Amino acid sequence: MWPAPGRSGKARRPGWIGWLALAAVVAASVIVAAYAGLPSGGRARATVGVASSGSTLKPTAINGAIVLSNARGFTLYSFAPDTRTSSMCNGQCAKFWPPVEGPVTATAGVTGEFGTITRSDGGAQATYSGHPLYTYVGDAHPGQANGNNLNLNGGLWREVIITR
Repeated sequence: MWPAPGRSGKARRPGWIGWLALAAVVAASVIVAAYAGLPSGGRARATVGVASSGSTLKPTAINGAIVLSNARGFTLYSFAPDTRTSSMCNGQCAKFWPPVEGPVTATAGVTGEFGTITRSDGGAQATYSGHPLYTYVGDAHPGQANGNNLNLNGGLWREVIITR
C-alpha cells in the first residue's frame, strides 16, 4: 500500500500473500479464458460426430460444396501434415479432431479410394483418397463445417470435398 497524499511514511511493498493472490487471479483468468474458448461453451465433446468402425459415409451439401460426411451428417476433415500412412493428430489434437475409426463404407455417389491406417495408439483410422479422416468437436450439428480452413494443431484443416 502507498501512503495517502500529504502523509509521510515509507511505502509498503506487498508481501508474499499479495503475490500469491495475484498468481491466483491470473490462474483463474487463464482457466476461465480456456473454458470459454472450448467449441461447446466449455463442454469438450470428443464423441460428437465420431464415425465408429464400420460406419457408412455419404455425400452432404454444405455451403454449396458436396463434402464427405459420416452417417450422422457430420462433416469429415483432412489435416495437411498427415501422410498416406500416418496421422499427425494425436493426443490433445485428437480430442478436438476425433479420428474416424475404420474401416468404413460409402453410399452411392461417393467415388474414391477408402482404406485404413494404424494410429500411434494402435487404433484403425479411415482414409479417403489417401487422407486420414476426422470429425471436429466444433461442429455441434450435422451440416456444419466450422473446422474448414482452420490452421490449428500445426496445420491446415479442410473439409473433404467429394470428387465425382
